[in-house]
Amino acid sequence: MCPWRRVKEISCSTAFRPKATAMCSRVTKSGMMITVVKLARYYNITIRFVTDEFIAMPASLSAALLRPVFRICRLALWGAALGVLAGVHAQAAVVTSIRPLGFIAAAVADGVMPVEVILPDGASPHDYALRPTDALRLKKADVLVWVGPELEAFLSGPASSMPANRRITLASLPTVTPLLQKGGEGVHKNHEHSSDGGHEHGHHHGEYNMHLWLSPAIAQRAAAAIHDRLVELMPEKKQLLDDNLRIFNGVLTKNDKNIATMLAPVRAKGYYVFHDAYGYFETYYGLTPLGYFTVNPEIQPGAQALHNIRTQLVEQKATCIFAEPQFRPAVINAVARGTNVHIGTLDPLGIGIALDKESYARFLLQLSNQYVSCLEKNT
Repeated sequence: MCPWRRVKEISCSTAFRPKATAMCSRVTKSGMMITVVKLARYYNITIRFVTDEFIAMPASLSAALLRPVFRICRLALWGAALGVLAGVHAQAAVVTSIRPLGFIAAAVADGVMPVEVILPDGASPHDYALRPTDALRLKKADVLVWVGPELEAFLSGPASSMPANRRITLASLPTVTPLLQKGGEGVHKNHEHSSDGGHEHGHHHGEYNMHLWLSPAIAQRAAAAIHDRLVELMPEKKQLLDDNLRIFNGVLTKNDKNIATMLAPVRAKGYYVFHDAYGYFETYYGLTPLGYFTVNPEIQPGAQALHNIRTQLVEQKATCIFAEPQFRPAVINAVARGTNVHIGTLDPLGIGIALDKESYARFLLQLSNQYVSCLEKNT
């Protein structure tokens, strides 16, 4: 005779998937005698016994008869284990629209919760379309950090459906709105009008320049907003969040001095950028942009704008033209052909920079080096 405990009920933790729970129930309803105590304890499944009695089962009972039962239970337990893993992955997370915002969030949330970025490297927020995996990230996110619908149109629908306390719209923060720049502000007057005589501002991301992450001042306010929201969600982590914010601001201040020193020799050098994305950075560090090819990367510059740029290049008023990794239009090479102007690359999204406590500082430092590497050639 072979002793077996009578298993009356197997109850799965609420963290487990409903499918796994259903499988557990199906096993018990079969009325078979099963021994899953050790496996169940390993996967944290509760097994309740009606009594401690042992049931005598004929030793002649074929092992083949019990094999399907153990197979079903094993599947249930594995399903439960996978459910636990999925539950861990679905735990509190900050999701940001673009990588630079991920740099800021990663500094504040370090040691508190993970940070995920929606926009993949090489893509542009101007024309990106959400994928199913992106929708899943947003559904699981505890906090979404984005600039706003004027920049990330692909997030307008999902963001509007999220509760207000689960999203941070940077362009709408009371601490940020006073710092917003008008579109095209501070650049050469050649770009006040498009080739058809209309104002190019109509093609801009709304009334304001939405490339907010390129302003160190706005980055500090974004970090403070993320800090405050995470403290609301996880008050027990307040001390760690306070420390992270303090470290972020300290690193930013130190980095700011280094960048100012780097850029000082090239501040007076004129240049063109591919599109109007760098106004905050240029104003903050006192650079001398002559203009841009387009305010919207999806819209090619008009003939009059290209003629004006070409004239500036021929007269040697510009040292460099900067393209971008996300956009390498042939028009830049065509306009620069036959001139002494150098062609450089600016990356406004920090491709390849890992998310950690100092990634935002590294991002600004990398951008500064990209400016210097081209502008200093004629110094």
